[in-house]
Amino acid sequence: MEHLAVHAPEAAATYDAVAAATRRSLPEHPDVTAFAEQFAVDVSVLSDEQRAAFLAATGAEAFAVVQRVYVGDVWPRVRSVLDQVLGAGVWPTPDDAAVDELWPLLDDFMRAVARLDALDPVTTELVRLRGARQHDCRVCRSRRSVAALDAGATEETFDELDRWESSTLPEDRKAALGLTDAMIWTPYAVPAEVVAAASDHLTDDQVVEVVLDVARNAANKIAVGLGADAAEVTEGVQLFTTDADGEVSTVPG
Repeated sequence: MEHLAVHAPEAAATYDAVAAATRRSLPEHPDVTAFAEQFAVDVSVLSDEQRAAFLAATGAEAFAVVQRVYVGDVWPRVRSVLDQVLGAGVWPTPDDAAVDELWPLLDDFMRAVARLDALDPVTTELVRLRGARQHDCRVCRSRRSVAALDAGATEETFDELDRWESSTLPEDRKAALGLTDAMIWTPYAVPAEVVAAASDHLTDDQVVEVVLDVARNAANKIAVGLGADAAEVTEGVQLFTTDADGEVSTVPG
C-alpha cells in the first residue's frame, strides 16, 4: 500500500498533483543538464558559472524550470527512502495534468506537509536546520522556529546538529536526523543502521513525516540554485511561526 496515502493522505494528494504536473522533460540544453545534475548531487557547491549558464539558457523561464528540477530531484527520493524503510509500496503513475504555473501546487504541498504533527516541534526544527546546513541555505540557517523554542530548544540544542551521532540528543531525534541525512546524501542506498534506527525509534507516521519534511525543506535548493537565499538579518536569528494552515510567517524583530 502506498505509504503517503496511509500515513499522510492530504500531503499524498498534493504530492501526486505536483508529480502529475511535472512529467514533461526539462529543456534539452547542456547547461540546464549540468545545473540539474549539480543541483541533485550537492547544490551547496553549485558554481557561479553553472548558475549564470543556466540563467542564460532558460531566460525568463528560469524560475519555472528550476521548480521542475527540484521536483525531478526530490520526488523520487521520497519514494526510494520510504520503500527502503517501510517496505516496498505501490506508487501509481498519475495522469498528466497541464497547469499554467507549478508554484501554487508546490505551495499546497508545502502547506500540507507543514500541517503534519507526528513529530514534536524540536525534532521538526532539527530536521529543517540539518537540511539548511547541508544545502547551505543562508536564509534557512538564519531562522529559528518559535514552536521549537517554546518546546525547550536552545542554541546549544541546535549546535549538536553538526555532531548529532555522538551528541546527547535522544535516540528518536538521532533516528530522525539519520533519516534526514539519508534523504539528502544516500536516498537510493539508505544505510542499514539508519533503517534499523528508524524502525526502532520512530513510528511509521513519524518516518513519513521526516521524509516529507526533508522534501519540503529541500525547496530551499531552489533559492540556493538561483542565488536568492540571502539571509534577511545580519545579526542574530530571525524567528518564524507556522500557523494551523501551514503558512509560515516571520516574527518582526
